[in-house]
Amino acid sequence: MADVFSKGKRSQIMAAVRSKGNKETEGRLVTILRIYGITGWRRHQPLPGNPDFIFRRERLAVFVDGCFWHGCKTHLRMPQSNREYWTRKIALNSARDRLTNRLLKKAGWRVLRVWAHSLKAPDLVAQRISSELRIAQAQRIDSGSRYERPT
Repeated sequence: MADVFSKGKRSQIMAAVRSKGNKETEGRLVTILRIYGITGWRRHQPLPGNPDFIFRRERLAVFVDGCFWHGCKTHLRMPQSNREYWTRKIALNSARDRLTNRLLKKAGWRVLRVWAHSLKAPDLVAQRISSELRIAQAQRIDSGSRYERPT
């Protein structure tokens, strides 16, 4: 089926899609973090890839990836029109995500990516984030205990 909008109008519609503050993803995760008492997070900090949330002390960067834009294997429904464009666009987004993960890990950050569809199971999301925070805290304590003061 052909697009019902002209090329110019479709471009205008797509340009209006917000990349930050999306209530369906980031807003839902804020709610989950608050309900489950997960504290210490910050939003929109200047790090590679612009993580949606960071836990600075634990050096954990959290991204909420939309199923369409990031190519979820389960929920991605490729548009019928202009398939070549969308296939390339989503592949480039995925490649950028992998590069971002490598850059953050190289800088000493742990990276957690949460699919937007997983936000429908807040218990599991909170459990996953809490688990990553515990692991990061344990690693921080372990590395701190090996530190020897110069005499």
